[in-house]
Amino acid sequence: MKIELARKELSAYSSRILTSFAHISLLASRSNHEPSPSNLDYTLLMNFPATRMRRLRRTAALRSLVRETHLHPGALIYPLFLCPGEGVRKEVSSMPGVFNLSIDEAVKEAEACAALGIGGLLLFGLPSEKDEQASGAYANDGIVQQGLRAIKGNRKLDSLVAIADVCLCEYTSHGHCGIVRRDTSPDSAHFVVENDASLALLAKTAVSLAQAGADIVAPSDMMDGHVAAIREALDAAPRTHHESVPHSSRSDEWDRATATLSETPIMSYAAKFVSAFYGPFREAADSAPQFGDRRSYQMDGANLREAMREIDLDVAEGADLLLMKPAGTYLDVIRAARERFELPLGAYQVSGEYSMLHAAFARGWLEPERAMMESLLSIRRAGADFIVTYFAKDAAKILS
Repeated sequence: MKIELARKELSAYSSRILTSFAHISLLASRSNHEPSPSNLDYTLLMNFPATRMRRLRRTAALRSLVRETHLHPGALIYPLFLCPGEGVRKEVSSMPGVFNLSIDEAVKEAEACAALGIGGLLLFGLPSEKDEQASGAYANDGIVQQGLRAIKGNRKLDSLVAIADVCLCEYTSHGHCGIVRRDTSPDSAHFVVENDASLALLAKTAVSLAQAGADIVAPSDMMDGHVAAIREALDAAPRTHHESVPHSSRSDEWDRATATLSETPIMSYAAKFVSAFYGPFREAADSAPQFGDRRSYQMDGANLREAMREIDLDVAEGADLLLMKPAGTYLDVIRAARERFELPLGAYQVSGEYSMLHAAFARGWLEPERAMMESLLSIRRAGADFIVTYFAKDAAKILS
């Protein structure tokens, strides 16, 4: 029985070898030159049982050696939600382990992130007051501006990149990401988010945040032309609120450049889609629209080609980094962007992705550590260089 089985295996193996030689001869006859490794069909040369894929999965050490995609704490960015007050640590009900933090508490949280080797922080603000002009977004004493100064003044946090979100939705009384013009109709559902009128306020916000110490400004509003408006404003603005820019006739252009905010990078949320997975964030940031929705400016989730056009435009306008949002349900967009663009590319694992997993953890349906790490690895494997995630601290503890 064993001899007969061996004969059959040998016969099959011999047949594959003969087929391979025939294939090689055919290629040689067609190309009129000797076959090279580039034109051989290796699937004919290396089949089971000669090839056994499980050989490299046999031990943890082997699996680690040949692992293609790696996570590390430095590629993780942790979002923080800053609020007025002192000693405030208010948990977001829909996001276990995520808090609205007063600045003193946010600094403690930042110190924990730095100790874990996390790459950076993404800062959002909850102002004490809101208005239709989003004045809290660009106020010199705005909540995020205060937070940036506290973070940049703490030498323990030098390893963290401080990224400031640039948007108006947290600061407007209506919760939209730009200036709203209402129709004369009494029905408040009739409104228009004014694109061009919003650009000046977005640029003003970016300048204010950069002057307060932001290492990167990150426009998430999805207004057309926002990157160009912000780049122009940064290049013209002094580094601090009280400085003046040297006159343009100065011969030393480098001195002029370093006296302005031209060194401040822009991370564009270049492909930000309308999504049901933003719900918990809107509780955390108190930014839900008071009427209507954001479909007229955020992207339709069905459109991949349009996403590439959006990114193309932002790159042309001067974006230095790109951010895809959401991540888990848009892995194809991350992959397409990675294959097309050379800029550093990140992805935002949004609040709904985080909360959905936590709901499953609470019910014992998923193993928390494994599910968390698998979700992050999939984003990294799709092509993200860095990941904004509420899991950053928990993941960093495992990776450290």
